[in-house]
Amino acid sequence: MGGWAWMLIPGVIFGGGWISENVRSALKTRHKRKLELHLAAERRQLALDAASRPPEPVCGCTHHLAKHDRQGKCHEMVEAPTAWDAERKPLQYEARRCNCQQYIGPEPLGTVFAAEIVDL
Repeated sequence: MGGWAWMLIPGVIFGGGWISENVRSALKTRHKRKLELHLAAERRQLALDAASRPPEPVCGCTHHLAKHDRQGKCHEMVEAPTAWDAERKPLQYEARRCNCQQYIGPEPLGTVFAAEIVDL
């Protein structure tokens, strides 16, 4: 080996550490960016799915239309407070029927009347 070969060994040891640290940092940054892209695509897909769903017929009491009868009375059981402390925070609850009376929300298509087409 020549006279310059002994200088090559420390250069490889110290330079190799610097190179491996840069490669590790670059791979970590690449991983973070890929993860961000994946999460953004997932959020986009969830938004598209939510946009294509029809509106839920929900009453002002937050119960679904299926929990109401034709007169609009809700048949869902809720927890109603029965006792309060000095700061007016509920202490006890009791199961009671929801007392809402009217369904408020989008009109479901099943109740729309369409006259029959008659061929005379």
